[in-house]
Amino acid sequence: MAALAEANTNSTQRLQMLQGAARTRGVELSVYQVGIPGEIEGAMNTAKSSNAEALNVMASPFLYRNRQIILENAAKLRLPAVYEFPEIAEEGGFIAYGSRLTELYRSVVARQLVALLRGAKVADVPIEQATRFELVLNLKTAKALGLIVPESFLVRADKVVE
Repeated sequence: MAALAEANTNSTQRLQMLQGAARTRGVELSVYQVGIPGEIEGAMNTAKSSNAEALNVMASPFLYRNRQIILENAAKLRLPAVYEFPEIAEEGGFIAYGSRLTELYRSVVARQLVALLRGAKVADVPIEQATRFELVLNLKTAKALGLIVPESFLVRADKVVE
C-alpha cells in the first residue's frame, strides 16, 4: 500500500508510526511526500509502478485542494484510494472514512470562532475533535476499478454512492 502525504505537514515520526502500524497488520506501506501540485502525479505513478495496490491519501489542506488531480490520476492508474473526508468519495473517490468537512466547519470551527470573536484568548479556546465519523463508499468508482465490494462491507457503510 502507498500513502500520499503532504511534505510540509507530516512529521517523519508520524509517518514512521503509520508504517509501523501497517506492518503489524502485515501491510507494507510506502510513503510518498509531495509539496507542490506538480509532484502529485509523479508520486502516484511511482507508487503504482512499485506495485502499490491501494493508496491512502492523508488529510491535509494541500491534498484536499488538489483532490481533482488525485482523483483523476487514481482513476487513470486504476488505483483504489481511501480518503479522510466523505465528500471526496461522493466526488468520485473510492472510499472515505472520517468527519465531513462541512460538519466540522459548521460546528467545531463555528464554536471556536464565536468564542474568539467574543474576546476569548486563543489559549483558552478548547481544542475539539470530531465525534461523528462516516464511511462512504463509491460503487461507481469501485466498478470502474474492477473491484467487487462484499455485501458485508456495503451494509457497514453510512452511505453508498451508486
